[in-house]
Amino acid sequence: MKALTKLALAFALAATARAGSTSVDLLVEHGTLVTVDPGRRVIPDGALAITGGKIVAVGPRVEVLRDYKGRAVLDAEGGLVIPGLVNAHTHAPMVLFRGLADDLPLMDWLRNKIFPAEARHVNPEFVRAGTRLAALEMIRSGTTTFVDMYYFEDAVAEVVDEAGLRGVLGETIIDFPSPDQRSPKEAIEAGRAFLKRYAGHPRIVPALAPHSTYLCAPEVIREADAATRPFGAPLLMHLSETRDEQEQIRTRYGKTPTELLAELGVLRRGFVGAHGCYLTPGDRALLKAAGAGVAHCPESNMKLASGAAPVAAMLNEGIALGLGTDGAASNNDLDMFEEMLAAALLAKHTTGDPTAAPAPAVLEMATLGGARALGLEREIGSLEAGKRADLVVVGLGAPRLHPLYDPVSHLVYAAKGSDVRDVVVEGRILMREGRLKTLDERAVLRSADLLAQAIERGPRP
Repeated sequence: MKALTKLALAFALAATARAGSTSVDLLVEHGTLVTVDPGRRVIPDGALAITGGKIVAVGPRVEVLRDYKGRAVLDAEGGLVIPGLVNAHTHAPMVLFRGLADDLPLMDWLRNKIFPAEARHVNPEFVRAGTRLAALEMIRSGTTTFVDMYYFEDAVAEVVDEAGLRGVLGETIIDFPSPDQRSPKEAIEAGRAFLKRYAGHPRIVPALAPHSTYLCAPEVIREADAATRPFGAPLLMHLSETRDEQEQIRTRYGKTPTELLAELGVLRRGFVGAHGCYLTPGDRALLKAAGAGVAHCPESNMKLASGAAPVAAMLNEGIALGLGTDGAASNNDLDMFEEMLAAALLAKHTTGDPTAAPAPAVLEMATLGGARALGLEREIGSLEAGKRADLVVVGLGAPRLHPLYDPVSHLVYAAKGSDVRDVVVEGRILMREGRLKTLDERAVLRSADLLAQAIERGPRP
């Protein structure tokens, strides 16, 4: 009997010695984990162990804390811990044009308002100030990765590095002189240098972004794609956003934009077409077969009356489908929680089917779906061991978040960006209890407002 007692005591002491024996950089605990993992697990009172910028353990708190102790601890205080949101299409510096030109169709808005304003005002200072403001807004509303298409993308990358965000940053290429380059040829050359400069960066994925099939000649698109191939870099484009675009390309080439891109050989894993409002069944089959992605932007599409993407069909067909805000000049914010709600409601409204785009599918679009569209699903998009430690804590203090029956439902139908309390990217805390750690919020707002005054004093677009 004494021998058994001694043996039990020895086992107990050994277990105690093992408990929390592995030290990690950060423990996140006391939250409900909404993992978006293959089992779509929701783990009450869960915990994550993070070290070297990666998640090393995910599970019930008692299990994780049995094996790991944190050099730092983030207490989620009963909130929902979710993968960082992936904004699959935006133009970050355009926050400085927020509200400058509203209530117009896309082509009028672009040609008569936005392009002239960009020609007058866009320079590296504008891009840095605008990207800082966008980064501030995105961190505050839970976006940890964003896909950008703009000019002076080097300046965007500088701010992404400063803010601690993750960015897939596309140097824009267009057939006419742009704010940063005089020709498509110069833009592609600058893009090659950009791809080389940021190759291998832990949080910045450089890309090229030929604007669209209607503003880039086929040879420009093909050359841009060829420039990305040695780097395995994404190719970002606007795709089938409006009926007018669809008709222009059919008249010019006898094909849909997607058919033209397939003929050019640029559809592939890492190709992301933004909008997709007028994708035909044949277009969708081409995109799916190529492993290409689509970024759905419901709020911008509704505001510009561009159309409604066939989201229910794309979900059913298994296309790599992400969610984006588009730029704040046409949205007019970068809140991915609002985008999730709009995506769910618009799909139901356009199909007449209340089961279309259910909450779990929409949450996936905003996280793992965006990562999959970019070819980054092995790195980000869900809370799984081995993935980059990008996560968000959504607080549950607001009255509209009570009672709580289904965390996923709340995230899509009730939560707002303002409910985000903590943000972590690559294991680094960017916001804690609503306080920014990497950006000087007052300085960012002051700089943006000063530039806006200069824009306001100049001739209105």
